[in-house]
Amino acid sequence: MSDPGNTLPSELLGPGAAILTSLLWVLTSLFFTTAGQRIPVTVVNTARIALAVVLLGATHALLYGSLWPEIHHQKQLLALALSGLIGLSLCDQALFTAFVDIGPRLALLCMTTSPIFAMLFGIVFLDERIVGTAYAAIAVTVIGIVWVVTERTAEPYDDSELPPASHASKLKATFVRGLVLALIASVSQAAGGMLSKVGMGGGWLPEEHQLPAQSATLVRMVFGLFGMAPIVLIFVALARRNAKKASPRHRWSTGLLLTACGTVVGPFLGVWMSLVAFKHSPLAVAQTLASLSPVLILPFAHYVLKERVTPRALLGAVIALIGAAALAFAEPLHAAVFTRG
Repeated sequence: MSDPGNTLPSELLGPGAAILTSLLWVLTSLFFTTAGQRIPVTVVNTARIALAVVLLGATHALLYGSLWPEIHHQKQLLALALSGLIGLSLCDQALFTAFVDIGPRLALLCMTTSPIFAMLFGIVFLDERIVGTAYAAIAVTVIGIVWVVTERTAEPYDDSELPPASHASKLKATFVRGLVLALIASVSQAAGGMLSKVGMGGGWLPEEHQLPAQSATLVRMVFGLFGMAPIVLIFVALARRNAKKASPRHRWSTGLLLTACGTVVGPFLGVWMSLVAFKHSPLAVAQTLASLSPVLILPFAHYVLKERVTPRALLGAVIALIGAAALAFAEPLHAAVFTRG
């Protein structure tokens, strides 16, 4: 089974899909952050996975003539199942909660460590070997991203939303929880990517038995939905326990509409493109290029959110894009980034 329309050479297809993934993550973070401020985060996470399963299943039927892919090896199914549970259920529940706790900018700053974990996982579990030029390009990209995001971390909260001084300890606890959850999401994202690459079968299965990225995305998403079951049960139990307490007024129609929009650009298109990137690029390279969201969000921040983009942010964007270009398009780099040990 092969990906329809896979006509681009691998050295362009993988990096291109990773950069497109970053752009889709920008839109996803905007939609889901806003949705999570209107309805519970657990509802956002569960609804977007359920809707993504429907969209991916329908797309798979159109592309391949069946609702479920043919999987030739038990190891593929196990890897993709774990990838869905870790990279979707655990990772995204932690990340979306962090978005609400500390805001998208600081959460994305913590997520810049994900390429480092991806590089380690690639070396340890996939036997990928990185030469010095790739280390340098990854480092330049990550430094640029960090430079962009840290510019505004001194004010993670809007002054108008700060609680009374008597609630300072609760605010601090929420802030620490958000940081921890964002780091958990970073590790989980790298682990999910590594397991996805194994599940697609690249490097250890003959090509005719490898899964296309779209099929692997569908399998991941189905198991990610299963993984939400215990989280939903805990959420329902807590909601019943706190039913008598005052709770924020939810805006369900707006929240669910934003969730649906975020699902199309994120769990449907974004996860699909990320698996295309993982399949056609080394894990660390794909994860680095898929982490450019803090840089690509700058035009949206300026033109949509009407935020002032400072020279520091622009400089960080230039640094990150230079590193990304070295990873994605430098011919000598592609010839020698990874060798199988």
